[in-house]
Amino acid sequence: MREFIYFSPKGRTSGNFDDMMKAGRLDIAVNVIIAAFFLSKKRRKDVLFHLILNGPPDPPKHLEFDSREEIPFSKKDIDGLFKRMLFKYRQGQRMRAFDGCYVEKKSFQQVVREAAEAGKTIYLLDEKGQDIRDTDLKENAVFILGDHEGLNKVDIKFAKRFAKTISVGPEMYFASQVVVLVHNELDRKGL
Repeated sequence: MREFIYFSPKGRTSGNFDDMMKAGRLDIAVNVIIAAFFLSKKRRKDVLFHLILNGPPDPPKHLEFDSREEIPFSKKDIDGLFKRMLFKYRQGQRMRAFDGCYVEKKSFQQVVREAAEAGKTIYLLDEKGQDIRDTDLKENAVFILGDHEGLNKVDIKFAKRFAKTISVGPEMYFASQVVVLVHNELDRKGL
């Protein structure tokens, strides 16, 4: 199972929005979800995706997508799925909003800590990291990335306690491209 933790520092934490760009650039999160789950003619069945929203009005929110279940989404309605999941949130509970879709109040650091406590190999994606092609990638690894603003210094420092820093290439890429490049490396290595 490939696992991604995507941090959106301004991603809106309630479902009352109409414009994904004005909702803390959730349009970027949509593109990352598409890159994480969709291939040309099928969906990946080996992805666990954590979307951490840290914007107003009630941060943080953790949206989890598990491809082992039949997630009810299409590339055209991921924004609608975000909204419906956020509307189903109940304080103090981990809610199963839909098949393969869960929502709860949980921070980036909590999600990273839980992955580490579960003994998972964690990689922090950063352009200054070791080249992914020179890295002995592990099966069932967790990959951390941020949106166009990236992670703040406190969260980077926290993640580095548990993660090895790696890079997908010599340029700064869109977050969705980073996910595709990670998938490509894992596919090539049969992981």
